[in-house]
Amino acid sequence: MNHLFSPYSIKGLGLKNRVVMPPMCQYSVEAKDGVANDWHAVHYESRAIGGTGLVIVEMTNVEPEGRITDFCLGLWSDEQVPALKKIVEAVHKRGAKIGIQIAHAGRKAEDAEMPVAPSAIAFDEKYKTPRALSTDEVKEMVQKFGAAVRRAVEAGFDTIELHGAHGYLIHQFHSPLTNKRTDEYGQELTKFGKEVIQAAKAEMPADMPLIMRISAQEYVEGGYGIDESIAFAKEYKEAGVDMFHISAGGEGQIAAAGRPGTHAGYQVPLARQIKEAVEVPVIAVGRLDDPILANAVIGNEDAELAAVGRGMLRNPYWALEAGVQLQKEADVPKQYVMGFPKN
Repeated sequence: MNHLFSPYSIKGLGLKNRVVMPPMCQYSVEAKDGVANDWHAVHYESRAIGGTGLVIVEMTNVEPEGRITDFCLGLWSDEQVPALKKIVEAVHKRGAKIGIQIAHAGRKAEDAEMPVAPSAIAFDEKYKTPRALSTDEVKEMVQKFGAAVRRAVEAGFDTIELHGAHGYLIHQFHSPLTNKRTDEYGQELTKFGKEVIQAAKAEMPADMPLIMRISAQEYVEGGYGIDESIAFAKEYKEAGVDMFHISAGGEGQIAAAGRPGTHAGYQVPLARQIKEAVEVPVIAVGRLDDPILANAVIGNEDAELAAVGRGMLRNPYWALEAGVQLQKEADVPKQYVMGFPKN
């Protein structure tokens, strides 16, 4: 029986356990240049020391205007590679594997002078109305994603995650709420996402898995649901996605009647449905802070990996503590062994 501390492999990526630190924006770039700094270095290495099997670096953007804020990470320049390479090396030294989430915020780029999007529709009254990308600009954007992935591979990351969730650019293209285009990228809502996937795969080693984060349900009137996300996930899998990271929401105003509950594991059923319908490995996420619950997600085969976000912000050693609670071998660093009970 698999459990939270059993190993897992997908293509050339071998993980010592099923615990994932999901990407969580730190908004901590100091010079607004997109370059990682000491905060990021300590933040990610400490989770590796804390026993996490796979660390995924926060949303990292393909162009300056694609950041949520000016304090977000970027990979639009070769000058941003060395700092990330140091983080990769530090995480590897502590026994974990590391990925990075490549993204563009689209109409949710808060600090951009003029955000861009599939269509000129504002997220809400607090956001700027974006400019619709031309067809040629969409094609150029695909190339920017590919270039960012090339830099991530150069930095030594073990896996790449594309951000197709939470109302950011790829999500904006495959959502009928936000894509009102009449060109080829409006006639086929998944075309942009599929081209980004193909551009990413072209830059990645053959044995490196490509992860894609998607919102499996939009929780808004007129938005898509699980049936639609299963359909586009099948297309994305065919284009080259090896594993999906299953989240939800993030597009449009969330309708009160459809607001997701805050109970533990509320997104796990969505992960299982994608896994079974698309026949693809998945990462479950969403209120999995309780080790018993996270372990059950793996043991019940709801997902291959369990991502713990807020719990890991509170405690960088979440995985080590989970090992104690579950009475599993959690690879405690020798320097900390005296602080942990023997199972």
